[in-house]
Amino acid sequence: MAENDKLFAGSIPRMYDTLMVPLIFEAYAADMAERVAAFAPAAVLETAAGSGAVTRALAPRLGAVARYVVTDLNQPMLDHAAARQGPDGRIEWRQADALALPFDDASFDVVCCQFGAMFFPDRSAGYAEARRVLRPGGHFVFNVWDRIEENAFADDVTRAVATVFAHDPPRFLARTPHGYHDTALIREDLRRAGFADIRIETLEKLSRGPSARDVAMAYCQGTPLRNEIEARDARLLGEATDRAAQAIASRHGQGPVAGKIQAHVIVAAG
Repeated sequence: MAENDKLFAGSIPRMYDTLMVPLIFEAYAADMAERVAAFAPAAVLETAAGSGAVTRALAPRLGAVARYVVTDLNQPMLDHAAARQGPDGRIEWRQADALALPFDDASFDVVCCQFGAMFFPDRSAGYAEARRVLRPGGHFVFNVWDRIEENAFADDVTRAVATVFAHDPPRFLARTPHGYHDTALIREDLRRAGFADIRIETLEKLSRGPSARDVAMAYCQGTPLRNEIEARDARLLGEATDRAAQAIASRHGQGPVAGKIQAHVIVAAG
């Protein structure tokens, strides 16, 4: 994984939250919040919280005295999430690396992570940390995107942007968000970390955007794909976005657009 794949800074956190979250993350955040809340946890740790989509969905479902620790590696994303959440005495915001969690063993009933494991440089190490901080009988709940071909807009954007940089196409979306989709590998990584009870469900949903242009803006300027484009030639960010918008409109029509998205949802116990 390229170092820029983990860089969510500058204008990206705001654009990510206003564009990407409604487009592809909110539906899965609601699903994760329902799954976590079903365990009636007294203490929850969220890793790789991003701009807080799961936090906003889960906090209202937790008990009045629950402890909810929300972490992310990127402080700008965490700051944005905290600003969106509003005052809540149950929530503690902490900058933290999911591979080196600053918490005692057996501190949480549930560890959850929405679309973060793909960014872990060592997934088994990250999973082992989740298991370490779980109490006996606790659960690790996370999700990852399925392969890019099962996610229409991401595939459209990747193909379109490649036409702008034919000799060195940006591959962030295929490489990282959609690069960890092999369920056999996910099971193997979890078992290596000490998890024995592993359930994986593949969940298809529909992504909806106000227009092809909005979707193109979300992917090209609200994710680290922007870093890849600008590293090649910042002057071509607008053209890359235009090409993506044209490709989406050509495939999905003018006006509001909709496309398939698909992810794997994993619940693991020790």
